[in-house]
Amino acid sequence: MTASDRGWNARLAVTALCSVQFVDVLGVTVVVSALPRMLASLSAPASAGSLVSGGYAIFFGGLLMLGARLGDRFGHRRTIMASLTVFALGALLGALASSVLLLTAARCLQGAAAAASVPSALRLLTTVTPEGPQRRRAIAAWSAAGASAGASGFVVGGIVTDLASWRLVFWAYLPLAAALAAAVVRSVPRDRGPGPAGSLNAASAAMFTAAVVAVVVGTTVIVQPGQRIAGAGIALLAVPLAAAFISADRRAAAPLLPAAALRIPPLRRGAAGAFLNTAATSSAMTLATLYLQDSRHRSPLQAAAMLVPFSLAVVAGSAAAPRALHRIGPQPALATGLAVIAVADAALIPAAAHGWALSGCVALTGAGLGLSSVAATTLGTTVPGMLRGTASGIINTAAQVGTAAGIAVLLLIAAATTGLPGPGTGAPVIAWVIAAAIAAAGALALTRSPQPDPANHAGSAGPAIDAKPDAENAGASPPR
Repeated sequence: MTASDRGWNARLAVTALCSVQFVDVLGVTVVVSALPRMLASLSAPASAGSLVSGGYAIFFGGLLMLGARLGDRFGHRRTIMASLTVFALGALLGALASSVLLLTAARCLQGAAAAASVPSALRLLTTVTPEGPQRRRAIAAWSAAGASAGASGFVVGGIVTDLASWRLVFWAYLPLAAALAAAVVRSVPRDRGPGPAGSLNAASAAMFTAAVVAVVVGTTVIVQPGQRIAGAGIALLAVPLAAAFISADRRAAAPLLPAAALRIPPLRRGAAGAFLNTAATSSAMTLATLYLQDSRHRSPLQAAAMLVPFSLAVVAGSAAAPRALHRIGPQPALATGLAVIAVADAALIPAAAHGWALSGCVALTGAGLGLSSVAATTLGTTVPGMLRGTASGIINTAAQVGTAAGIAVLLLIAAATTGLPGPGTGAPVIAWVIAAAIAAAGALALTRSPQPDPANHAGSAGPAIDAKPDAENAGASPPR
């Protein structure tokens, strides 16, 4: 193979692996704009929207750490191929779903597949590119793919649903998964065979996921007439499940959350920032698109068009973030991004009644999210090299759990105060206020917290503003 062929093959590999990231993250938000049509066509109550929209994020976030272990055990390329197959099966189930239960199961299956493929794709990305500028460009492309995918899901789902059918969202995944599999096979070299047998710690992962499921299912059931006690009981199950997870993980030979990592202040603050970012933005955007369709009687296409500025602003904010991090550092940048999100979420309240003024608010939300997400990742990966794989998993998990929990809780509040989601309801004022308060509280806490000394935590990583996932550890399992 000539040098030119190798260069082209490496570019194809980077494109394929970043596309895996894009498709997996897109799944988190792609059904939000389609929710009213989905629920109506399946004769499902509006309260079921939390399960349909949040099921994917629950399994994606809950199983990310386990997904990294699978890649190490069975080989990363092999894990991606198996995950794409499972993802396609979930898409087929979703396309043919005749009930909201089957649709939710399809989303959960796809989320579990995404959790297995994303860590392996990131690990392979850092092995197919040589260290230096080429690898830095590849990692930048990876970050841009994730940021743009999460923001674009609202738009893509709305356009497809309005022009065709929400089922086409799932049918489109079939040829897309096949094309990605072919590109990975063509461009990504075979990695080593199965790794040494070690603990996958599946029990801890199952307990963690079950705790998140209990919160989302409980908050969904509690808004249904006559089901408040049952819903509260299900939600409270999260407490013993979380306690069982902590106990089991501490005793495990290979804990999903190693104590050495959790003792590092920058990682804790980065993870908290990642959680707050998605909890305050995914929930607010979900409420915005449901309000536009249910209360303002906009079509999914019109609602999606009004949310396009959010997608564009996320990319712009992400692109501007490195300069901000260089000037003020990651923790102040994270606080600034959360403050911008808080202002934008609060501004949705007066803007909701004025049509396209809402688009300006969501653009501001996107800009804040772009800045704060890059800052949270940079801050959270300011750890010794051997822990950066674990840190990356914790940051991604926090972001996905923030999405699931934020949407579930804010939809519960919106349903209790305005009846949203549902036709003829008012603006979810209280829910938007709480979303703004979540972001504002995070910004205030980070502003008042002392900035950590990078030299005490980064090891060989260097200053916080320069910390990047280690080339050999990014996407890897926690150290055993």
